Amino acid sequence: MAKRKIILDCDPGHDDAVAMLMAYAHPSIDLLGITIVAGNQTLAKTVRNGLNVAQLLEMNVKIYPGMPQPLVRDQVVAGNVHGTTGLDGPVFGELNRQPATKNGVQFIIDTLLASDGDITLVPTGPMTNIASAMRAEPLIIPKIKEIVMMGGAYGTGNFTPSAEFNIYADPEAANVVFRSGVPIVMMGLDLTNQTVCTPDIIDRMEAVGNKAGKLFGDMLRFTLKTQYEEFGLEAGPIHDATTIGYLIDPDLFETQDEFVVVDINRGPCYGRTVCDENNVLKQQPNAKVGQKINHDGFFDLVEDCIRLYS
Repeated sequence: MAKRKIILDCDPGHDDAVAMLMAYAHPSIDLLGITIVAGNQTLAKTVRNGLNVAQLLEMNVKIYPGMPQPLVRDQVVAGNVHGTTGLDGPVFGELNRQPATKNGVQFIIDTLLASDGDITLVPTGPMTNIASAMRAEPLIIPKIKEIVMMGGAYGTGNFTPSAEFNIYADPEAANVVFRSGVPIVMMGLDLTNQTVCTPDIIDRMEAVGNKAGKLFGDMLRFTLKTQYEEFGLEAGPIHDATTIGYLIDPDLFETQDEFVVVDINRGPCYGRTVCDENNVLKQQPNAKVGQKINHDGFFDLVEDCIRLYS
């Protein structure tokens, strides 16, 4: 079977780092590049976090810095969950890796234009880079095979009562993407909150005994505390890693075809993904919305990826 070609667009971020770990290691994924966006923290911090993870795990993949600000709104970050660095918890050594000189938006454009329409975009942060690429060069839109993204919710949010953080951080960018006509798979909070990473799971990953298992433990032990304090969860979900899990084994997931729009009005629902679960609008669905995940099978897959590191 041919490898699935992807560009991972992220804002590391603890769960973004797990997505990086899985995407690079698994033999069914061809990770063409990692583009970084501001989100969980400022761009300078998310780029540094991506470089630290890539250096620690010896990833032979380039890191491309992208957009430092949302398209329209004022910037928000998620320091309440991810800490002042955006990746608090692990202690990294001296950083020697450098980011690529090409901007992440240009990398997305150039790579898609040169492709055979076989590349999947995997945004796990605000979709500023992808929306910017679509606006700058609309010819890339029919070249995108699929977008498998983490963000949104058909229920309640986690940053406001209505909105999930990734969408709230740049609703206008998300609106561009959902209206683009590209096939979308949406891993929202309703599904990703099912991936709560409890201490027994952390122990299991650390017991693998390699650097990837240690990194996983160092990251997720930090979110044990913040996710409980912020949301009352018993531990931290690894939201973003569900995108890679879906690409590797979609049979672990249940989705429903739905019409989804993003609320960009500046009211109490700003940033909400409005999912027409009951098809009351009679619109053509534009997204497969995640409903359920096979919890045990998913964490077996995470462990498999961790074991692929020396």
